[in-house]
Amino acid sequence: MAELHAEERAGSQGLLRLMAWLSPAFPVGGFSYSAGLESAVVEEHVRDGDGVEAWLGLLLAHGGLRNDAILLAVAHRVHREAQSLAEIVSLATALAGSAERHAETTRLGEAFVKAAAAWPHPVIDSLAGPVPYGVAVGAIASAHGVSKLDAIAAFLHAQVSQYVSVAIRLGVIGQTRGLAILAAAEAPILDSALEVSRLGLDDLGSATIVADTLSMRHEVQYSRLFQS
Repeated sequence: MAELHAEERAGSQGLLRLMAWLSPAFPVGGFSYSAGLESAVVEEHVRDGDGVEAWLGLLLAHGGLRNDAILLAVAHRVHREAQSLAEIVSLATALAGSAERHAETTRLGEAFVKAAAAWPHPVIDSLAGPVPYGVAVGAIASAHGVSKLDAIAAFLHAQVSQYVSVAIRLGVIGQTRGLAILAAAEAPILDSALEVSRLGLDDLGSATIVADTLSMRHEVQYSRLFQS
């Protein structure tokens, strides 16, 4: 019975940590970035709630969110292998499609590692320097006993929530529509998490040329609220 309670406590503890790490209050600075969504709004590729929902669905199924989740899953598997983890960090960094995207993912990752050091673990030392956000989340979640599926699903939900917040701040949608988008995103997020949990580096790839191009165009956008 004592062992059962210990397992239940460990599982609940991992859940609490995951909630803290991916909370909007966790000091990573995610509110500063839009991953190109701002340019999509400015250039009228995304005009309303339906457009926001379609945009997020595309990123989940075929774009950067899918790749970030795959890299998270791989980092989760190899967090104990310093050399393998370093190789994943290098690959994920190289896959950044623009200067802003590189800055976004590495700054978020560094901030995440720094803040997560409040929960000491040797894996923190393996993540020194620039590290992509998804890789950092995957490695640290695994080190603290958070399941891969839970880590992927929570990460994707946090990212989708962030982009919904971006759309609200840009005036494309209101809070009510934003909540409806989050509710509708539950099934796609879970489906994506289940799929990605079984994938590896050979499955990396995207088919979101417009989104990737808009992320690059944001670098020279005249006026902007977000850093990417």
